[in-house]
Amino acid sequence: MEVKRELLFFFSSMGAFNGVLLSLYFIFFARPKHISNVFLGGFLLSLSIRIGKSVFFYFIAELAMNFRQVGMTGCLFIGPFLYFYFRTINRSRDATEKTWRIHLIVLAVFAIIGILFPYEGNVHLWENFVIKQIYHLWLAYSILAGIELAAYLKKVKKKGTQFTQFEIWLLSIYVGNGLIWLSYYFAGWSSYILGAILFSFMFYLLCMILISMKRKDSLLLKSQASYKDKKINPAKAKELMTGLQHLMEKEQFFKNPNLRLSDLAKRLNILPHTLSQLLNDNMNVGFSKFINEWRIKEAKHLIASNKNHKLDHISYECGFNSTSTFYTTFKKQEGLTPAKFLDSISKEQN
Repeated sequence: MEVKRELLFFFSSMGAFNGVLLSLYFIFFARPKHISNVFLGGFLLSLSIRIGKSVFFYFIAELAMNFRQVGMTGCLFIGPFLYFYFRTINRSRDATEKTWRIHLIVLAVFAIIGILFPYEGNVHLWENFVIKQIYHLWLAYSILAGIELAAYLKKVKKKGTQFTQFEIWLLSIYVGNGLIWLSYYFAGWSSYILGAILFSFMFYLLCMILISMKRKDSLLLKSQASYKDKKINPAKAKELMTGLQHLMEKEQFFKNPNLRLSDLAKRLNILPHTLSQLLNDNMNVGFSKFINEWRIKEAKHLIASNKNHKLDHISYECGFNSTSTFYTTFKKQEGLTPAKFLDSISKEQN
């Protein structure tokens, strides 16, 4: 092979090989141990098998027919594993466990039927019907996965929290899957090896995100949602919410412009992830939004009690780092600016 072709083979084949290794890591070794990691590992393994078939078929034309069938059989499971990965991220394990087994058993039956009608002896059937249906199945499950991902991201946004590296990780996986599907489905209009190149690119992108997450000491993958199946005891939750209310009303912790979730958790004598769970699960609000609600409440009180008080002074007194942040947050929460709120109070009193 010429140099360019050798480099292309190395880059694409290494992506497939490393994809297999990463899939085994998620299936057997990833922590915290969660079914979502198994589904992610299954997705990467199925995709790696499909990519491996493409690489060797592209560079080795005399590839055995049975290896081609292995590649397409792997393709059969890509979409389902992706769907159930996002489903378990978006929902509790109990809501998923009853259905994924049925889906995979049915798909396994189809794979067995494929063995009974092998590619080598039924090329026309596979090329004109089976392969197309496999790609359509992959697409259908990918759409379902997109619905689950959108629902998860909507909940994150509703809680008022910023997208983290975990959400970027999820979006990268979904976009990468979509691009790879497009490259194979429309292979007649592009290079057949494009899917393998895209997979390698996606693999190294995920590795970069994974390394970045570890540098910041964040738990792998389910760090954002690992406590979903472990609800806080109702009595304990009520006690914590009472303590939180006291810290806000009496000690006015929200006035600290550099307040962190860990600071508040330490004052309550609980772990940061427990406080995060309390806010998200029991109070349906993110930490930033919770603190800002108290700051705006105090700002409204100060504006109403002293109309001559300068608004920029009020913003700092309530715990905001800047006047612009105060104005933006106030308008987002109340639907009008602090100045218009002051005018409305003046009109009511007159």
